[in-house]
Amino acid sequence: MTVEVTWWGHATTTLRDAGVTVLTDPLLVRRTAHLRRRRGALPPASATVADVVLVSHLHADHLHTGSLSRLAPGTRVVVPGGAPRAVPALRRLGRLLDVTEIAPGEELTVAGPDGASVRVRAVPAAHDGRRLPVGPHRTAALGYVVEGTARTYFAGDTGLFPGLAAAVGPVDVALLPVGGWGPYLGDGHLDAAGAAQALARLGPRSAVPVHYGTYWPIGMDAVRPHEFHAPGDEFVRLAAKAAPGVAVHRLDHGESVRLEGRG
Repeated sequence: MTVEVTWWGHATTTLRDAGVTVLTDPLLVRRTAHLRRRRGALPPASATVADVVLVSHLHADHLHTGSLSRLAPGTRVVVPGGAPRAVPALRRLGRLLDVTEIAPGEELTVAGPDGASVRVRAVPAAHDGRRLPVGPHRTAALGYVVEGTARTYFAGDTGLFPGLAAAVGPVDVALLPVGGWGPYLGDGHLDAAGAAQALARLGPRSAVPVHYGTYWPIGMDAVRPHEFHAPGDEFVRLAAKAAPGVAVHRLDHGESVRLEGRG
């Protein structure tokens, strides 16, 4: 039994498990606000075809309404509770998309075209869930566990927090953020070292680093460029020490890997 993971860049991945296609935090543009795509081709149009889309939190590089508008009408989009109230453009998209709000601990079932299904469970994340740092509406940032033939944890954005492993539960595959889009990461983020610690707590079979090496602020190309390029390889190195039993797969943009689930 396997799950296929494709990394499109930043926190955007496609999971295929039990005949169900899951898209995470779609960011499908060359430029958003002050960020410009520096590595990897844009995801193809086929990347917008999904049975369900999981949005981890309201920050515009994760809940990107321009990218969501490219989804087929009727696509189910799962968002943190309160997201439509906080993001007017998402409310407008709700006329075309099937927007479902969810809170930590809640679950839903998603069926694929052949009738098979996966279970999606929202789990907590240690991250500021507001649309902007001064946004008036606070919503909980989320991670998700997708359970089909494998149990795959998509962390969204999070820092380490007590009870992480208990909240997530046993998983086979972990998609962990290891960097960001600037030379410094604030609270509520995992760098390569923090992600390696999270991996040791979670103990999955396999891991894929995400959320690094795709978008970089305009005008900062020459400023600490290693902070942009290095986190994936650094995570591989540190994970080998912190969690030597976990197979880590550092993917290139657009690359896929098949990973083992439960036997």
